[in-house]
Amino acid sequence: MSEEKMMTENDMADGRMVLCGANSYDKKYYFNPKFEKVPESIQKDLHIIAVLFTEEVGGIFTISFEDDGEIYLDAHADETDIMYDSVSAGLLLGEIRKNRAELFESLTAYYRVLILNEQIEL
Repeated sequence: MSEEKMMTENDMADGRMVLCGANSYDKKYYFNPKFEKVPESIQKDLHIIAVLFTEEVGGIFTISFEDDGEIYLDAHADETDIMYDSVSAGLLLGEIRKNRAELFESLTAYYRVLILNEQIEL
């Protein structure tokens, strides 16, 4: 799947706003330019997470935002990819969610404040 197929003209995938993604078939990484103000260190962390995921299990990996700002992780493979292991992918997604929970909470707050214009109570 090419980068163009991964993204639509509105940077949406299945109704979600895509933050970033990696594609093991094309060896490409995508970062949505709408989020260019995310600190460089976080952008680098996201790049590492996405690329390492696809290097380990293959397929296509995306990190996106639900309508309410919650982070959504997705992994899938082309139908013809017999080497893709969906069980390993699921386990790795769970590990990423657990190990990067603080990062994802911060990104959710960022999205809610800057994209959805919500007021966050401290």
